[in-house]
Amino acid sequence: MGIKWNEIFVGGDPLLVGSQIAIVLTVVAIVVGLTYFKKWGWLWREWLTTVDHKKIGIMYILSGVLMFFRGGIDGLLMKAQTARPEMNFLDAQHYNEIFTTHGVIMILFMAMPFLIGLMNVVVPLQIGARDVAFPQLNALSFWLFFSGAMLFNISFVVGGSPDAGWTSYFPLAGKEFSPGIGNNYYAIALQIAGLGTLMTGINFIVTILKMRAPGMTLMKMPMFTWTTLITSIIIVAAFPIFTVALALMTFDRLYGTHFFTLSSGGSDMLWANLFWLWGHPEVYIVILPAFGIFSEVIATFSRKTLFGYTSMVVSIVGIAFLSMIVWVHHFYTMDAGPAVNSFFSITTMLIAVPTGVKIFNWLFTMRKGRIQFTTAMLWALAFVPNFVIGGVTGVMLAMAAADYQYHNTLFLVAHFHYVLIPGVVFAVFAGLYYWWPKMFGFMLNEKLGKYHFWLFVIGFNVTFMPMFFLGLKGAVRRAYTYSAESGFAPLFLVSAIGSIILAIGFAVFCYNIYWSFRYAKRNVSHDPWDARTLEWMTASPVQFYNFAVVPEVKQLDAFWHMKKRGETLTLKESDIKKIHMPSNSGLPFYMAVVFGITGFFLVFEAHIAAAVAAIGIVIGLVIRSFDYNDGYYVSVDEIKRTERTWRNVEGGTENHVG
Repeated sequence: MGIKWNEIFVGGDPLLVGSQIAIVLTVVAIVVGLTYFKKWGWLWREWLTTVDHKKIGIMYILSGVLMFFRGGIDGLLMKAQTARPEMNFLDAQHYNEIFTTHGVIMILFMAMPFLIGLMNVVVPLQIGARDVAFPQLNALSFWLFFSGAMLFNISFVVGGSPDAGWTSYFPLAGKEFSPGIGNNYYAIALQIAGLGTLMTGINFIVTILKMRAPGMTLMKMPMFTWTTLITSIIIVAAFPIFTVALALMTFDRLYGTHFFTLSSGGSDMLWANLFWLWGHPEVYIVILPAFGIFSEVIATFSRKTLFGYTSMVVSIVGIAFLSMIVWVHHFYTMDAGPAVNSFFSITTMLIAVPTGVKIFNWLFTMRKGRIQFTTAMLWALAFVPNFVIGGVTGVMLAMAAADYQYHNTLFLVAHFHYVLIPGVVFAVFAGLYYWWPKMFGFMLNEKLGKYHFWLFVIGFNVTFMPMFFLGLKGAVRRAYTYSAESGFAPLFLVSAIGSIILAIGFAVFCYNIYWSFRYAKRNVSHDPWDARTLEWMTASPVQFYNFAVVPEVKQLDAFWHMKKRGETLTLKESDIKKIHMPSNSGLPFYMAVVFGITGFFLVFEAHIAAAVAAIGIVIGLVIRSFDYNDGYYVSVDEIKRTERTWRNVEGGTENHVG
């Protein structure tokens, strides 16, 4: 196989050696801490084996924070390299690796877990469910995602990172031009993580369609639940395409097939088509839940029902449909022909119509509303103008003839970031500030939140606005350096300074989490925002069974109208029944470990070792097939005790049982 195991650890670069030392010290610190405080049993019972959708959501969010840090470091390193002409901070190979891992991590291992985490925490609560439809499958989804993420992230210190770009185009990604194992990490790790995401999509479709509270028809669902449903449908439609493409890539790289090679009848354009058949719907997989978050936040802090609810639902469905028929706009320049380019140019511009409907609906929701400028609302307000910049430049790129000029420049990179950062990262921050008390029982500090907001938004614009002008001046993307004679240096320097401001903003967010855990008041109300949807009927943090009595929904914004009618004041003892809950299981964690080990051996093309490790996967499936654990029941007395503890908290609802 040509791989020398004595060269498994990447060395020679001070940055990589420092990273290896930091990883070892971090692992040692975690092990020592857990041992010293005797927390191994707690970690196993409460987190590693949990099937509680709320805890799984929190683990997704924590993973997203860690990956944001890792991907952000990559971004800062790239900005440092391009801050001045002909810099030697990174060599070309190292820059290509960082450029590749930054894209993959930020899209698949940062944006996805943040949004799926919020979906896990919030959606079952919004529809009045006890948990998701398949709790153990939900745990397996997370652990497969985490296994894939960890496998991908060890590449930069063990064996070498992928270096063919986040799109991993052939023939560059093939063995002929990338003979190392870096792109094996890409092919294997993303398959493992993608399996977890596909399971999540299936789980949430079933959960939303089959487990809604009595009376909650589809047109009475909160908008975040709607966007989650449509997103899950796109996941089920698009992710198998990517999984198959990655499997074919694995065959090409590990077993000598020729699906994407130029020789022996293969086609590099087959990869491009398969990748973007998944890749463009993936943009909407992360954008649509973000639209749902903004809808919840804007309606709550405008003190109004979301304007144009039906048109919002129709526009979401329209976006989902159009997202599957626009993929060719990613390679207009690859000689598809004028007729094909024209068709996809029209479909690409059409997608601006339902998106524009949503923008106007949010603006009309705020019109004449009593707007509260909380940190969450500030993120929603900043989203609108910044995202519109991304959308307008997207229409420019949709014109096939013009795209020949824009396509390989930093103009496209700036557009991409103006869509995904306001459209996803702003939404994630809005959602975290909004739902944080529901997850942890205390609020993030609003003053620190506003510092975080202003630093991040200013830093974002200073970083990426100059890239539009650099692109129009001819600065190409994917280049690790440029000449002093090009005249690009001033704008590149401004962009680098902006990235530092942006990083400081993220650091303030991390400090806010730390400060709030240490000092924030714990007597937060179950409904601190005077919100509108069912998740705010529960305790803060939410009791493990979610609802003592599943509510009956009569109209949209059910909780808001229940409060107006005074229906949430009393919980009658006669209504409380024992509750069935699923049992914890260590099997999902075990499966993730075995998948990770199998994937690691495949990366290094140790086929016999991988086959032996894969037996562990089969064993796990067999164990699951003979698992007859039907869960357990929560007694009425325990429910009463739990409800009394939060319904009489100072600053809470002051409701009572009985």
